[in-house]
Amino acid sequence: MKILLTGGGTGGHFYPIIAIASAIREVARAEKVIAPQIYYMAETQYDSRVLFDNEITFIPISAGKMRNYFSILNFFDLFKTIWGTIKATIDMFSIYPDVVFGKGGYVSFPALFAARILRIPVIIHESDSVPGRVNKWAGKFAQKIAVSFKDAADEFPAEKVAFTGNPIRHELLTPLKNGAHEFLKLDPNIPTILIIGGSQGSRVINDTILDIVPNLVEKYQIIHQTGKDNFADVSGRSQIILQKNPEKDRYHPYDYLNVLALRMVAGVADLAISRAGSTIFEIACWGMPAILIPIENSHGDHQLKNAFNYAREGGAVVIEEGNLTPHVLLGEINRLMESKEIRLKMSQSAKAFARTDSVTVIAKEILSIALRHEN
Repeated sequence: MKILLTGGGTGGHFYPIIAIASAIREVARAEKVIAPQIYYMAETQYDSRVLFDNEITFIPISAGKMRNYFSILNFFDLFKTIWGTIKATIDMFSIYPDVVFGKGGYVSFPALFAARILRIPVIIHESDSVPGRVNKWAGKFAQKIAVSFKDAADEFPAEKVAFTGNPIRHELLTPLKNGAHEFLKLDPNIPTILIIGGSQGSRVINDTILDIVPNLVEKYQIIHQTGKDNFADVSGRSQIILQKNPEKDRYHPYDYLNVLALRMVAGVADLAISRAGSTIFEIACWGMPAILIPIENSHGDHQLKNAFNYAREGGAVVIEEGNLTPHVLLGEINRLMESKEIRLKMSQSAKAFARTDSVTVIAKEILSIALRHEN
């Protein structure tokens, strides 16, 4: 049995794909099915170590991005997409998987197009409130469509859609508290705030946090994932800003938080400040109250809609980028941190929103379709 997974470009696509690959193997073992060969088709490996550890074979293709604004890159990317589609079709024909799973994004287009040409069954997952262009197109021929938000279901044929939530790596579902303060060099008697701007970080959030970091460290400890490209700048500026501050050791910048570190932070943090991508679902599983700052002008304003959909469930409050100022953010942080009652209600709402079985549900459907196709 062969299964091909596609999508990527960001951690929000890549890590759910890894979660699904892991769940497929677990379900196969539980149902005493021969372990499938799993392939990942994308423009880059994103994290070659993770692919190797999960025994996933990488198949490189080219893919071009179609921007919503005029850019000469749209012209060149068109040819990248055409070449990527030709190569994807040739590579997929040589493998001939039993099912193709698409996580969305422009990177998934060549593989999904090849699957349609070769009449290979397709399953897609849409993680946002507003479906991306590729998933909206693929929904016309996909056998099954999984969605993270109920609003997205309206954009697809009703008979194909299942509300599954977002697939999350099993390791992240269980926060770790024992030893977390020591590991992260935190004081257990001081409240902790997690700041995470998605897998790439967020310059807007980083800059706003640096404006108020002297105020924050007076009361709180800060775990700040800056993004790898922003780490040198943020850590350097924070050292200057906090140089003479007696509480400077309460600020902890990280370029990236791995699975262990995330589980530790999940076990001790009292509040998260985040973008409104796939991180929402991890925060919800942890039952962590959140302030969401969605990306401005994302495709279809999907992050804004993600944020307000989640906020309506009660797990978060939203600050739009246009309203984001140091004063507003600091005021909202203090309001939430000063009320255990509000944070408890938000935590309960977050847990009610979370779907911890999402990855298993999707993996079972992928295997079911693969087995039918194989026979």
